Amino acid sequence: MPAVMIQGTGSNVGKSMLVAGLCRAARRRGLSVAPFKPQNMSNNAAVTADGGEIGRAQALQARACGLEPLTDMNPVLLKPETDRGAQLILQGRPIARAEARDYQALKPRLLAGVLESFARLSAAHEVVIVEGAGSPAEVNLRPRDIANMGFARAAGVPVVLAGDIDRGGVIAQIVGTQAVIDADDAAMIRGFLINKFRGDPRLFDDGYRMIEARTGWRGFGVVPWFADAHRLPAEDAVDLRAGRGSGLHVVCLTLSRIANFDDLDPLAAEPEVRLTMLGPGRAIPGDADLVILPGTKSTLGDLAFLRAQGWDVDLAAHHRRGGHVLGICGGYQMLGRVIGDPSGADGLAGQVAGLGLLDVTTVMAADKRLTRVTGTALGQPVSGYEIHMGRTTGPDCARPFAHIPEPDGAVSADGRVSGSYLHGLFSDDAFRAAFLARLGVASRPGYEAGVDAALDELADHLETHLDVAGLLALAR
Repeated sequence: MPAVMIQGTGSNVGKSMLVAGLCRAARRRGLSVAPFKPQNMSNNAAVTADGGEIGRAQALQARACGLEPLTDMNPVLLKPETDRGAQLILQGRPIARAEARDYQALKPRLLAGVLESFARLSAAHEVVIVEGAGSPAEVNLRPRDIANMGFARAAGVPVVLAGDIDRGGVIAQIVGTQAVIDADDAAMIRGFLINKFRGDPRLFDDGYRMIEARTGWRGFGVVPWFADAHRLPAEDAVDLRAGRGSGLHVVCLTLSRIANFDDLDPLAAEPEVRLTMLGPGRAIPGDADLVILPGTKSTLGDLAFLRAQGWDVDLAAHHRRGGHVLGICGGYQMLGRVIGDPSGADGLAGQVAGLGLLDVTTVMAADKRLTRVTGTALGQPVSGYEIHMGRTTGPDCARPFAHIPEPDGAVSADGRVSGSYLHGLFSDDAFRAAFLARLGVASRPGYEAGVDAALDELADHLETHLDVAGLLALAR
């Protein structure tokens, strides 16, 4: 198959960004290229052109390739709902809720779907750049693995191992991986690269040669820290970061199952906005101008989490002081008076009181709404996507937040509390400008153009420091 796979020595070593940059580099060389990740675990999901959902990292990689995201690019997506269980998405559609031990028994069925999706992508493109998950060194997970070597062996795809020097011990990361994995798995690895180097890369020349000598693997280069990584959407909640601006203070509550948090990236990029990602155990600051309740994979679970932090009391005080509140998707549902879940679609069946800041009621249902939408909000064009269970109705819905084209969301009578099911709305420059103008600050246009420019700069960065031609030659 015309493919190469980037696996990592651990989680969060930069695999997603490396694949995005290589995809853009391959596209600029005139190649028809597509991304692929056999299995992803993330609550940050994108709605695809074929009406399913995949990890948003693969949607960014598709953008780097100049493609619409498709479910085949990430056939298995795990969306954690509890510490032990997750919703299981196969080729864009939810098929089960499974705990970790049950998930292992499903893997033979899932591998068939993974290989089917990979075969379709490979047939349609000159090269596929594959991203692993976690690390192949997690040898306790090797039986029935579909994310790393299990996939690479089944599909016959060569592997390049990425190590993260920023976290330290990169020689042990790479040499140790070879030491613990099966010899046949190790034979799939054609080389390694070093990621996230700070300082002069020549200072690592001796270490680089040690890795080559000890493993017998070819080195493909040392990638310095990419300073503009903040301009690209983050994949994992561990990457959540505050904005760099000052001025309007926007506080986002970092829920335990926060989902689709890249909704906030355009706000974080605004120079007149100071974005605080508020972690558990911290009170909502008294100087907050706007508090955002983001999306969540577990509305009822995170509503309980929110109350456990005392944020319900803080929100009420914030509103009394004249502050603004915006709820997106699950956050919108929390703002209502009641959330009913008669069938246990979101957890235990029953009914829970909401925060009462909007006069609406939500009823959960097992069916999930997955759709891309366009319309207007605040008199400006807006586009985005919906990905949620439940329907919300009530008096405040008579003042919809948007029309996409049917009325969406609700606004309180005083105009300071709003809710919407629309994800991605802040990416539209005109809407974002209108929204921020109502809060008294000016907006800087060009967010989407900035993402594309950052992808080009990332590709330039990799072309400078990696043997990109050699990596692509492995695939072809």
